Amino acid sequence: MKLSISTNFPDVQRELDRLQKDVAAQATARAINRTMEQAKTAMSREIRGEFNISASKVNQSLRITRASFRDGLYRITAALESPAKRGRSLNLINFAARQTAKGVTVNIKRGGGRKLLAGAFIANEGRTVFRRVGKARLPIQALQTIDVAQMFNTQRINSKVVSFMQSKFPEIFAREAKFYTDRFNARRAGL
Repeated sequence: MKLSISTNFPDVQRELDRLQKDVAAQATARAINRTMEQAKTAMSREIRGEFNISASKVNQSLRITRASFRDGLYRITAALESPAKRGRSLNLINFAARQTAKGVTVNIKRGGGRKLLAGAFIANEGRTVFRRVGKARLPIQALQTIDVAQMFNTQRINSKVVSFMQSKFPEIFAREAKFYTDRFNARRAGL
């Protein structure tokens, strides 16, 4: 019995060392990813709370770069970003645009009133709001406003999401560390 315990000790110690490294790295990577997923939802909710834009339009403009742990190598960085090209903006059609006899009305901010764009019209199979340049029929120009990347960088929205992430990460990390520790113990017990 004594011999069995003393010969098992180096194996157990090696596994415990590996457990510390693996659990810490895996739990951290997974907790960061879960936090970023929840932050993306929170960012979308905050943007839609302030601007009158659809969830699908916001969500297609937000991207997460995930943290990873594979074969002992890990990258513990993650990012939530809106990778819109510089200078790109959204057409006003995305803000509840309606054609009226006098032009087009839009509602950009939630709680704000509708604004009339006199002489504007909806064309391109209902996908774009245009305005004529001059008195002639042509040329026309598409009417644009801020895009999701600019909404994302609004200080009010950004600070709310950052504080949300800071409050959620410890809770998520504790849950993920418990998951990996339980999994290690189950493997060890032969379950």
